[in-house]
Amino acid sequence: MNEVTLTQLLQHLDAKRPVVLVTNLDTNEQRLLGRGEGASDAEQEQVLLALSEDRCAVVEEPGASPLFFQPFNPPLRLVIVGAVHIAQALSTMATVAGYEVTVVDPRQAFTESERFSGVSTDTRWPDEALADLGLDSRVAVVTLTHDPKLDDPALEVALRSDAFFIGSLGSRKTHAARTHRLTKAGFTEAEVSRIRGPVGLAIGSRTPEEIAVSILAQIVETLRVASG
Repeated sequence: MNEVTLTQLLQHLDAKRPVVLVTNLDTNEQRLLGRGEGASDAEQEQVLLALSEDRCAVVEEPGASPLFFQPFNPPLRLVIVGAVHIAQALSTMATVAGYEVTVVDPRQAFTESERFSGVSTDTRWPDEALADLGLDSRVAVVTLTHDPKLDDPALEVALRSDAFFIGSLGSRKTHAARTHRLTKAGFTEAEVSRIRGPVGLAIGSRTPEEIAVSILAQIVETLRVASG
């Protein structure tokens, strides 16, 4: 890799922008491509596939040099709003799954507990914290407080971001009321539909740990299946 390409790659990484290094295996020519970029529709699709699957690939077309696609994705992150019992289990499981986890809750008595040792915590109000965290396309946001004063501001920031997953805990009735509030706040039906509510796959979960499993499974499904 030449110095110019390396400098550009480091700039993308610093800015947390997903990018793919495409190398011509015959000439060693290298290019950096982001989503929607490429010399052809097929190349653009391969860039998107490499980023979605987070996996390298060699593509060979008849009459053309083989190309090596190497993705450089920002780290996967999970932002949990509400330092409740489900958050404790979810933060542990997500960390094992490779996510950088931040638990946001202005109620300091909740976040100062040893339950969240080893996990980043933020005691600012959710809208301020999430705006400062920079929600990109590698971030999942889950709200767990059941309190509109905490959940709604976080959801408003998330809906204006590129977060690949937005979920909120609560019954269908609770989610209908949430949808109504966000619509009154100016969000369109299509925008509000991004929220998975009630969050989590329908696996009959009951305990906080089981609910955490269902939530993490839905996040992974969205990342690996839906986006792919």
